[in-house]
Amino acid sequence: MTALYFAIVFLFIAVIGLGIGFFILARQIGILFERIAPMGALVNDSGPRVGDTSPTFDLPSLTGGKVLIGKGANRAKLIFFLSPTCPVCKKLLPILRSVRDSEGNWLDVVLASDGEADKHQRFINHTGLTDFPYVLSTELGLGYRVSRLPFAVLLDSNGVITSKGLINSREQLESLFNAHEMGVGSIQGYLENTQA
Repeated sequence: MTALYFAIVFLFIAVIGLGIGFFILARQIGILFERIAPMGALVNDSGPRVGDTSPTFDLPSLTGGKVLIGKGANRAKLIFFLSPTCPVCKKLLPILRSVRDSEGNWLDVVLASDGEADKHQRFINHTGLTDFPYVLSTELGLGYRVSRLPFAVLLDSNGVITSKGLINSREQLESLFNAHEMGVGSIQGYLENTQA
């Protein structure tokens, strides 16, 4: 009887140990899933396609001056759609500064959103974005069919869309430049074509 009692206690402890081990492994898989981001920006097929000429917009900037987007701009532009309430957007601001500083010889970084100007002006002042062109335009977001944030569109100096996509990390933002340099619409598309 003592051996049976000992076996039941041992099995009970083993089941509890397996349950704890299962939860630890599930947590580690979740952490691993978060760390392994999809390769490249998440491209959607809505709005103008890569290779199309961008719609033209001539917009006032909240930080002063005007911003020409599309044909006739004569410089490449990264249009970064953001919101003051988007935590991922705020996380990417230092990366945008770095991109602007390192690629400034050929690229302008333009921040874009919509909504009430006073809220955005507070956001600009609070986060130190006074040195970025910052445009508010519902039409701009509709023109590119932006449905989720943060979203970025890279235009060449002729106003042609060279890459675009949903951006959640530095790697995804850099994938827009990689796609631009490789002459492909997206890194995912390139990988699919090379694996096929």
